[in-house]
Amino acid sequence: MTNLTQTIHRSVLKISADQHDWEEDEIVTEYPLTIFLNDEEFATIVCTPADLVEMVIGFLAAEGAIKSYEEVKQLSIDEAQGFAYVDLHKETILSQSFYSKRRITSCCGKSRQSFYFFSDARTAKPAEGAISVTPEQCMHLMRELQASSDIHRQTGGVHNAALCSPDQVLLQYSDIGRHNALDKIYGKCLQDQIETQDKVLVFSGRISSEVLLKAAKIGAAVILSKSAPTDLALQLAEELNITAVGFIRNDKMNVYTHIHRIAIS
Repeated sequence: MTNLTQTIHRSVLKISADQHDWEEDEIVTEYPLTIFLNDEEFATIVCTPADLVEMVIGFLAAEGAIKSYEEVKQLSIDEAQGFAYVDLHKETILSQSFYSKRRITSCCGKSRQSFYFFSDARTAKPAEGAISVTPEQCMHLMRELQASSDIHRQTGGVHNAALCSPDQVLLQYSDIGRHNALDKIYGKCLQDQIETQDKVLVFSGRISSEVLLKAAKIGAAVILSKSAPTDLALQLAEELNITAVGFIRNDKMNVYTHIHRIAIS
């Protein structure tokens, strides 16, 4: 149970073509969380203050610091100070020149690209799932994700991600950082030992290279998005055997890579 709030209310001046009025608006919050790994400062993540344990576990796994939840000896979060303390059963062997005192922001771009290849090369593996989904199932899952995203409807300020079977949403998380939402899924899967090779990732934002690599680390063979992919993301999808589907809107969709997993009648 957390005492942190994910949104606040603020009075804003709303202007339309022919009028303007002061109204109460709901604003999503940002929360910096600094992770200490075996008593050493590891990274600071700017995130939505919810599901922090899942996010920390998923982040550490995505960065190659752990391979399973069983490697975590103890994990505690000081909400007031914004600190997460993680003790592992093993010594930290990661090079601090790559990993120490990084600030990972909620925005996209160079905040993560500067060290992107080192950890990703160690942890992103080709997908092995033999899953098959129909276009109708893809569109249904996207509608389910959008319908379940309360904070996005209230604020418009978060990304949403879900782990799904072909027929239904199984896990769903929101965060101001698109990578954080995926880390929360990853962390929950590690905690509960959820099989991911036969699952689908559904995502609200564009499929960037970072997002594609997160899908590979989680182990999902299919990623669905209502938005566009990038060229590098599609190159990685081809290499990592991941089916990337974008622009799922208004009963239409684009299948970019490994189309054999989309069951077209």
